[in-house]
Amino acid sequence: MYYLVVQQALEQAWDDSLPGDPVQRHEEGGWIYMDNTTGMVVVRRAPAGAQTTLDLGTPPVVPGAVVVATFHTHPNPSVEGWEPGPSAADTQSAWLFGVPCLIRADDGIHTTGPASRRGGLTGGPGYPP
Repeated sequence: MYYLVVQQALEQAWDDSLPGDPVQRHEEGGWIYMDNTTGMVVVRRAPAGAQTTLDLGTPPVVPGAVVVATFHTHPNPSVEGWEPGPSAADTQSAWLFGVPCLIRADDGIHTTGPASRRGGLTGGPGYPP
């Protein structure tokens, strides 16, 4: 069932990023957490970003949970020459943060970074050490 929570978060972020508006389109996204006791997945959204950037560097603390992935949108259309998949910065930050990164673009969902949270579900809240 966790995939439904994640899928819904990706689609809501996509809608909120205004991909059809060439003036106001911007990146949206946030963090995906797993509760260490219940296994429940929860999502927290980041403040809206700019046309090609979003700050995911400081995830909020969710008591009893750890960040297991980040997500964001690439709302700029590939038909206009924009790259829908992960940028070099997306890949670099995913490896630095130690969690997979999911990207919703006009051609679907892309991933980059590690396949799972570095070190498993151990460590404190936020990103793994």
